Amino acid sequence: MRPNKEPKRTKPTQSPTRTRPVSPSGSRHRTKLPPPPASLLSGEFVTEEFSRVDNPRSFPYNVKQQCWEKAEKIKGRDPDRWRRDHLGNIVFRKLVGCPGCLCHDYDHILPYSKGGKSTLDNCQVLQATVNRSKGNRTELTKAELIEKSSYCRVSGRDMDMLELSAFGNVRRGQDSGGCNIQ
Repeated sequence: MRPNKEPKRTKPTQSPTRTRPVSPSGSRHRTKLPPPPASLLSGEFVTEEFSRVDNPRSFPYNVKQQCWEKAEKIKGRDPDRWRRDHLGNIVFRKLVGCPGCLCHDYDHILPYSKGGKSTLDNCQVLQATVNRSKGNRTELTKAELIEKSSYCRVSGRDMDMLELSAFGNVRRGQDSGGCNIQ
């Protein structure tokens, strides 16, 4: 057996002494800090009619649901999973905010920075790359936006594979036609 040359470590008998801040009153409880100064970012200078509470920058969940329902359905595909944006690009519901060609964003038609509200009337499903290149510009034509689209050719088999990986199954829409095996 080989001798151990390292000395044996012993546990300290006492924990090291810590100094704790003491308030002027002598207690060790935390004192309440004054509130931070008001700024434009804290929302204190925002007028009543355009408050962030009344008009959040992102769309509420229920508005996103209704906006998805408003988008064009794809024949033969489950409308809860697949839609077309208003430019004709195919988008997949699970892919939100990513840069791929099947990804989408919920876009403010009239940009938020220009007074656009986060309501259903001002919401559209839009391919994410188009939405990012659009920014807060309103003067772009539909043709210019189509040029900014991320073109990708997606076959039915590709769509099936995406559904399988995202949901574990493939669902067809009511209008898919063909035979239903029972």
